[in-house]
Amino acid sequence: MILQTEFEFSLPKGYADENGELHRDGVMRLATAADEILPLRDPRVSQNPSYLTVILLSRVITRLGTVSQINPGLIEKLFASDFAFLQSFYEQINGEGDIKKNVVCPQCQHSFQVDVSRLGEA
Repeated sequence: MILQTEFEFSLPKGYADENGELHRDGVMRLATAADEILPLRDPRVSQNPSYLTVILLSRVITRLGTVSQINPGLIEKLFASDFAFLQSFYEQINGEGDIKKNVVCPQCQHSFQVDVSRLGEA
């Protein structure tokens, strides 16, 4: 079995860069202990503990569209819905155990559960 360490995602709205280009598809890698510990030393986190998530996401997102240099400033410019999506996605790929979501088929309206913790596995 090969451990999957990178996961593709697609933002609900997308990041519009300074040229107006929209970036929606990206890649997030699994977090390391350093990813979660080192941002705690950042003075911005000391002043506002919520900023930890901004720094953490900037460390684990390896690509967003054609942008490969992800930094806290870029994360700050994301729409709130995209930021919330990335927080949830981070929890899904780095959490323990199965993560099940209730979904409804748009055609037949049948409801069922999907194990999203296994998304991307072959």
